Formats: sequence, C-alpha cells, structure tokens
Amino acid sequence: MAHHEEHDSHDAHHGLGHVVPVKILLATFGALMVFTIATVAATKVNFGYTFNLAIAMAIAAVKATIVVLFFMHLRWDKRFHSVVLIGGLLAAVLFVGFALMDSNQYQESVIWDKDVEPPFSPKPIYP
Repeated sequence: MAHHEEHDSHDAHHGLGHVVPVKILLATFGALMVFTIATVAATKVNFGYTFNLAIAMAIAAVKATIVVLFFMHLRWDKRFHSVVLIGGLLAAVLFVGFALMDSNQYQESVIWDKDVEPPFSPKPIYP
C-alpha cells in the first residue's frame, strides 16, 4: 500500500509546473521597470519618426521576451512550445509584412485633409 501512495504523489508532482524563486521574479520585475523607464525616456528624445518607432518596438520586443520567458515559464518548458510560439510570431510578422508591402501604392490616394484635392483622383469603376 505504501508503494501505491508514493507513486501517486510522484505523478501529481510532475504535472503541475515549475516553481520560480522569488529572487528571479523580483529581478524580472526590476528589468521590466527599467525597460518601462527606458520607453518613457525614449519618447522624450526626437530621433525622427522612423527611428523612434524602431526604438520603441525593440524595447517592447525585449519586454515581451522577458514576460514570455519568466512569467509564462517558457524558459523551463519543452522546446516544442518554444517552436510553436516562434512559429506563430513569424507567421504574424509574415502576414503584416505582406500587408505593408503595397502600402506605397495607395498612400497618394488617401485623403488626409478633405479641403485639399488629392494629387491622384481614382476614376470611378462605374460611370
């Protein structure tokens, strides 16, 4: 009977997950706060629209990576879950990239100010 009870407690222990020490959680929190301050500081300096956007996206990517690795325990999880996550992210980047590839084709026809005539007026399909 003792062998059966020992076996049950062993099975229950393996399926629950990974316990992260408080030291790692506090370090993760500290890193996220530092990157949050860096995000706010980056908005105070004008590097130009494109470069400011690149800085903000890089900081956001680092913060998201920290959250996924430590708070969502991906660092200690199976490699398959990492492959699924990275595959999903690459698919999202691919879809957004394809959507943005033709953005230069229609930018001239977007009317930003209704009082100003656009440089290119598309002809109606039906007369």
